[in-house]
Amino acid sequence: MVKRQQWDVFICHASEDKETFVRELVSNLEDSRLKVWFDEHELRVGDSLRRKIDQGLARSRFGVVVLSPAFFQKEWPKKELDALVARDDGKEKVILPIWHGISAKDI
Repeated sequence: MVKRQQWDVFICHASEDKETFVRELVSNLEDSRLKVWFDEHELRVGDSLRRKIDQGLARSRFGVVVLSPAFFQKEWPKKELDALVARDDGKEKVILPIWHGISAKDI
């Protein structure tokens, strides 16, 4: 069975960054007619969190990773990043990082 792409981008982020950055990013991407996997739009009460996230990661062309101080303090975003790294075969970029409130020195 062939995996079908459903989303253009998966948004990997820490929940603490939603208010200050991520929601506006998602809105701008959607305004550009991109299909965006964003937890607030895709997850429903009763869903298997792990299964839905895995599906979003597998069926998205790219992963936009919002790297921030909060990102590096949380386990879920790092697990999502690990899954994106596992998809990277060196032929095509999968991970699109955005630095939010950090510098090269922080990384």
